[in-house]
Amino acid sequence: MKKLSYERIYQSAEYLSPLGEVHYRALFGGYTLAVDDTVFAMVSEGELYLRACEESAPYCVKHASTFLSLVKRGRPVLLNYYRVDEGLWQDREKLLQLSSFALEAARRERSARYKRERLKDLPNLTFQLEILLYEAGITTEEALRALGAEQSWLKIKALNKHLSYKVLFALEGAITGLHVAALPEGRRQELVEWYKKLPVETPLTPAAD
Repeated sequence: MKKLSYERIYQSAEYLSPLGEVHYRALFGGYTLAVDDTVFAMVSEGELYLRACEESAPYCVKHASTFLSLVKRGRPVLLNYYRVDEGLWQDREKLLQLSSFALEAARRERSARYKRERLKDLPNLTFQLEILLYEAGITTEEALRALGAEQSWLKIKALNKHLSYKVLFALEGAITGLHVAALPEGRRQELVEWYKKLPVETPLTPAAD
């Protein structure tokens, strides 16, 4: 499998060379691909995955793209990277366009991360949500990422019993750097299923954001 991954890395570097020199690095059993130290793609088990972003969301929805799942600390983690299927490999112009979207989105996110000082500057987070997060002891982006969307939601739910399940989507988007509308459908459904398993207090309605 490692041989297949290396072959895919070299093929990716060749196809995507117009973006710049592509470098790879081992991570979580797969490999990250980067241009100028900005990671925009991953290779796992011989498959290339591109970083999803708002610009690529229509393509992902139309083609029902498969998202990358890797095992981290003994459990599967769904990542914001979608698989490049054979049809996309055959369309090199489209592949290059989507790859450039991924690279530019990663560069924007990296630049914004350096500039950010407040949680409300993350995607989807309002001033009101920032206040709730602060009151729950979640005061930094690192703390939010470490807890994850579900545990962060539970902490602020304890402070606001009318909190909507849709805030889960907002938190997940803030963590992954995506607008709510661009969240992968698989991850969205995973969050809904998690919510449904919680002790029933109120019906599943988007009444209070």
